[in-house]
Amino acid sequence: MSDLAAALRVGPGFTLADIDPDSTPGYRGDHDDGDKDLAKGAVELDGLQERLFANKDHDPRSVLLVLQGMDTAGKGGIVRHVVGSVDVQGVRLRAFKKPTEEELAHDFLWRVRRELPGPGYLGVFDRSHYEDVLIGRVRELAPAEEIERRYGAIVDFENEAIAAGTVIVKAMLHISAEEQHDRLAERLERPDKYWKFNPGDLAERALWSDYQEAYQLALERTSTSAAPWHVVPANRKWYARLAVQQLLLEAFASLGQGWPPPDFDVDEQRRLLGD
Repeated sequence: MSDLAAALRVGPGFTLADIDPDSTPGYRGDHDDGDKDLAKGAVELDGLQERLFANKDHDPRSVLLVLQGMDTAGKGGIVRHVVGSVDVQGVRLRAFKKPTEEELAHDFLWRVRRELPGPGYLGVFDRSHYEDVLIGRVRELAPAEEIERRYGAIVDFENEAIAAGTVIVKAMLHISAEEQHDRLAERLERPDKYWKFNPGDLAERALWSDYQEAYQLALERTSTSAAPWHVVPANRKWYARLAVQQLLLEAFASLGQGWPPPDFDVDEQRRLLGD
């Protein structure tokens, strides 16, 4: 799967409309293969994340996973099945909803800066600062010139975070309108899924084309060499989970961390223990 990240990366000339949400770029296996590889990857990811957390007092670096996608794209499934495979004490999860009055009194990135993961942590943004150039653009929640300014502000903000030691992984879960219809319909058919259904999702669905245009702009304007976007075809949930796991594995591996050295005399402690 070494070519998976490259297959998903947004580069020059990228067009969202050309991405098939049913495809599985960079992976040749089927659903069963994907489940097996996800289980194997979970063990590796858990070990790498534990190493990151163990180094929190010695190494200022961290990892941030940014998840974006239309409603029902599978962000929650990524959190449960991928992020959920590691030790939760080393995870900081944040979902950015409608800003509060206090947050609106500041620049749009004010609330986001406060949630960046500290040294040793895996941060997860289940929806993120990109909402401010997605729904913000589609729903005209800010003047057009302010929306334009935000693209550059986001790039600067992410570059600052990277310079401070945060590895950023950005994944856009890309589903089709037909697949979203089926997932919404399932939520209306199953009592155990009612809690996931939000009538407001239908209002946003009616603006599907506008959101696709907003995503295209956001992806091409904010995918950089330091923090590239990866568009993950997400009609097949198993593939989306496997792909995001692989992106995280590469991010953690790039840190090249070993276990931190002891800050005590091991032999002395063994003697005191009585060994």
